[in-house]
Amino acid sequence: MQVELWADVICPWCYIGKARFDKALAGFEHRAEVTVVHRAFELDPHKEGVESVQAMLATKFGPRAGEMEDSVAQLARDEGLEYRLDREVGNTFDVHRLLHLAGERGVQAEVLNAVLHANFGQARSLFTPESLTEIATEAGLDAADVKTVLDDPAMYADEVRADEQRAREIGVSGVPFVVVAGRLAVAGAQPAELFGQALTQAWEA
Repeated sequence: MQVELWADVICPWCYIGKARFDKALAGFEHRAEVTVVHRAFELDPHKEGVESVQAMLATKFGPRAGEMEDSVAQLARDEGLEYRLDREVGNTFDVHRLLHLAGERGVQAEVLNAVLHANFGQARSLFTPESLTEIATEAGLDAADVKTVLDDPAMYADEVRADEQRAREIGVSGVPFVVVAGRLAVAGAQPAELFGQALTQAWEA
């Protein structure tokens, strides 16, 4: 049974939602027969440059930004996740291209987890080739393969755009968004119990 997870790697709700989904999957009786596939989604596909999360949130939400980020941080910590407030945001297209490479190499889950932890747990940059290469190779990708992809903007670009086109076609307007067995959708960072119910329902359908 295939599970598709649309997410952006700088989205805190994706970080939390994936942790909750992983908890549900760990408790699912048939988890060995479940394949999870990352699907690309860019929160800000036209983003240029890199800025701090604090600056981005202040621009977007004004004086409420700090309180909102503290609230999300607490939710992450409630899930046992590390959550740094001194992160960066930028264009994530290259990260998604690398995740497609990772999918071909059989280490997509490892690379996705490493990227999320590097960003949210360690405040490491996802926006320089050096840092991204380091994170990806620590998770099992070959440094030469990573360099080849990062040096060629066309590599896996069509695959990323195809993920995003499909998201539009099925009405994904926010992430995380999970599709189980191609027919059952769960939107948002829902509790682990709800993800578990979705897995069971799709399996028994």
